[in-house]
Amino acid sequence: MYKNITPHQISILSAVVTTVLLSALYLVLSLSPIIELSYTTLLFIVLGTGLVSYFINVFFLEKYIYRKVKLIYKIIRTSKVSSPEDKEVKLSENVLDRVEDEVSKWMEDQRKEIQSLKKMEKYRRNFLGNISHELKTPIFSIQGYIHTLLDGGLQDENINMEYLQRAANNVERLQTIVEDLEIIARLENETMVLDIQSFEIKELALEAIEDVEMTARAKNISLGFKEGAEKSFMVRADRENIRQVLTNLLVNSIKYGKDRGSTKIGFYDMDDYILVEVSDNGIGIESKHLNHLFDRFYRVDKSRSRDQGGSGLGLSIVKHIMEAHKQTITVRSTVGVGSTFGFTLEKGSHS
Repeated sequence: MYKNITPHQISILSAVVTTVLLSALYLVLSLSPIIELSYTTLLFIVLGTGLVSYFINVFFLEKYIYRKVKLIYKIIRTSKVSSPEDKEVKLSENVLDRVEDEVSKWMEDQRKEIQSLKKMEKYRRNFLGNISHELKTPIFSIQGYIHTLLDGGLQDENINMEYLQRAANNVERLQTIVEDLEIIARLENETMVLDIQSFEIKELALEAIEDVEMTARAKNISLGFKEGAEKSFMVRADRENIRQVLTNLLVNSIKYGKDRGSTKIGFYDMDDYILVEVSDNGIGIESKHLNHLFDRFYRVDKSRSRDQGGSGLGLSIVKHIMEAHKQTITVRSTVGVGSTFGFTLEKGSHS
């Protein structure tokens, strides 16, 4: 009954109680032979007492509530200038409950912000640790090869060219890491301008296949299209960025493929969108790794990944490119069966 009572109702209730008590007192006094009061006078006294009591209660409640509310808002509000609603205390409203709700919301926002900051801090520490580790490996290799050459290996024809080539390969790996980090930074800062245009997705997929065909042949992995993918579709996206997405997914598929395996690309009509899938029959990925596949420098098999080369940022770049297109990328995989990566693109039209 009294759970949602407003300050206005409190003032009225208090005035009524005061009036009733004083009325009883005046009534007793009026019956006394010493004090003679007419009923008209008694009525005016009672009404006057009730009104005075009401306005006194309103005054003190308003002052008390306004000061408390103002103090609370100073704590929970980030802006210095409050809204007009905050400056005026409306006694007809349940002010205290409203403030309680706002404080509860503020506390929940603070809790979420703290959790988010802790998560970001953990992510930052992991990222710094990962990038430090990724950079140290090729740097130490380059350092070792160069010092060996300086210590006399340069005159040894059996190792000098081999060590120079190994050092050059590690320099290229460093360059790849730096370039991939720059791509991710531009995508995250939204400084990369997308050149949105309509194009045939199958034609682009053929170009991506040609780009990695030699790598696939070296691992005895065949590349092609799924059954039913004879028809091509027009899509709207940044052509070069989507080419990089397809290339990265194909390279990742080849890297974790098995000898004499296959990787196939498929297209599916989804009304306003086209679903593009890159599937393989490789080693597959354990379910515990699936949620982290698109994290920077995350490697399912660290030793195998580094032996295969690459920056460890390929799938992270894929994710950022799709997010820049306001689209998502998904993965499903079974160990020993293979993996399928899928992403959607908006349908395009022939110009």
